[in-house]
Amino acid sequence: MKEINIEELEKRFQEKIDADIRIEPKDWMPDAYRKTLIRQISQHAHSEIVGMLPEGNWITRAPNLRRKAVLLAKVQDEAGHGLYLYSAAETLGADREETIDDLHSGKAKYSSIFNYPTLTWADMGTIGWLVDGAAIMNQVPLCRCSYGPYARAMVRVCKEESFHQRQGFEIVTKLAQGTPEQKAMAQDSLNRFWWPALMMFGPSDADSQHSEQSMKWKIKRNSNDELRQMFVDVTVPQAELVGLTIPDPDLKWNEEKGSYDFGEINWDEFWQVVSGNGICNKERVEARRKAKENGSWVREAANAYAAKKAQRKAS
Repeated sequence: MKEINIEELEKRFQEKIDADIRIEPKDWMPDAYRKTLIRQISQHAHSEIVGMLPEGNWITRAPNLRRKAVLLAKVQDEAGHGLYLYSAAETLGADREETIDDLHSGKAKYSSIFNYPTLTWADMGTIGWLVDGAAIMNQVPLCRCSYGPYARAMVRVCKEESFHQRQGFEIVTKLAQGTPEQKAMAQDSLNRFWWPALMMFGPSDADSQHSEQSMKWKIKRNSNDELRQMFVDVTVPQAELVGLTIPDPDLKWNEEKGSYDFGEINWDEFWQVVSGNGICNKERVEARRKAKENGSWVREAANAYAAKKAQRKAS
């Protein structure tokens, strides 16, 4: 049998990618492709799990039973998303516990947006509207990702994120159309979360280390700047609809481009947050670390039960 060299394998691999044929776990893939996916998928999973914290903080303080039930359901959804994604990373050979330990040690990153505090109930609306809206913009193209398990996981995730975005926009709309104090609360929340939401798409294309290769492999279908522009173009009319003002004096419609021009993002702030120096970085990681420690007895009991059950079946 003729031995196939690495160059030939890489060529065939890229031909499958170019033909939009999904890569599955048992298929041959370059080590760099596997590592890139593990990094991205585990980071995505961490973001879903850490993202439960700022909203979980408001479950006991939701203004009525309906809002409490919806917020509970949303936080449960985020936990489920994290589990789907950890499972997808495992199909690439990643060890779930190791990826979680990397989060706790600071080696692994998660979305920068979750390092900002949720100060008022309006933030629950703004997170749903802006943060989940940005997530949808990022994640819908991932349904066509070249790696099969990731793409299939994203189909359900995106459906549920669409629900989250709608409930968030409903909260913002109610507040914006409420009393002057409620509208001011909604505007204050928009002022605080607008720029961090734009940072969610990652660094500008010129400064992104991974975008070009990820797009060649069709892990990503759009660049960071393309997705950011799409988000601005969709979100600005929504703010206008409910009577809120985007906190950007440079924002204006560009007739020639058919899209909005917007101001410069504070990239120094972005890199500070990514580096672990955001307002809530230490608090978020410490909360997840404690959760793992406090839940260790549950995992040990479940593993012992599973082992005992398997032993009984074997005998």
